[in-house]
Amino acid sequence: MLKISKLTKRYGSGDPVLKELDLTVEGDQLTSVIGSSGAGKSTLLRCINRLVEPTSGSIDLNGTEFTTLNRRSLRIARRRIGMVFQGFNLIDRLTVMENVQSGRLGYISTWAALTRRYPREDIRHAYELMERVGIAHYANKRADELSGGERQRVGVVRALMQRPEILLADEPTASLDPKTSEQIMSLLRDLASELKLPVIINIHNVAEAKEYSDRIVGMRYGRIIFDGLPARLGKAEMDEIYAGVPAQDRAQAGAAA
Repeated sequence: MLKISKLTKRYGSGDPVLKELDLTVEGDQLTSVIGSSGAGKSTLLRCINRLVEPTSGSIDLNGTEFTTLNRRSLRIARRRIGMVFQGFNLIDRLTVMENVQSGRLGYISTWAALTRRYPREDIRHAYELMERVGIAHYANKRADELSGGERQRVGVVRALMQRPEILLADEPTASLDPKTSEQIMSLLRDLASELKLPVIINIHNVAEAKEYSDRIVGMRYGRIIFDGLPARLGKAEMDEIYAGVPAQDRAQAGAAA
């Protein structure tokens, strides 16, 4: 279970980006976080694994308080949080298998990583995951030879190679075409259920969030102003979340709401 309490993030002397935010996520839920640009969605995700340092508050993952960990302890604890990035964050010159195995770097020796001598169990598990997401036949192909959707699937498998306790995805479909976006969202929903893994997605596309999520969290100005089932997200709730956003931008965010 992830329990966030009174989480605040302030950059310099400006207004807080996150304002005493409370959020609990558990089970095999896929939770989508929506809101306009500047609402604090990406900052929230990056505070969870301390890619961004919180100003104050608590982030507890299954009994471990992340905000108080020193650098060494944090490096070890981060293995428990998988992260999928909008820009894929792959090493183009490496093969799919080598990119996937980078998810195990926190578990194997530097020598094994440098010489590509991956443990047999890690290779077996990688093939299982790649087969599950449909990229096993690309194992020896360079990452820069793949399409956007294929690259994102590599990113998903790399995160799952950590055997994480929670999976975070920061705009995982933003760089993809509509059909591929739906495929990735469907994949993440199915993996959450199959692996009993809580998944939190920061997403702009409200229609996809409503279609594939178990729960939607709506943010505005660093606060949560909606938290509930997708079916409860109607026009009134959208108006509150996206108040002040131009109509055409709001329509692009969620015409189906």
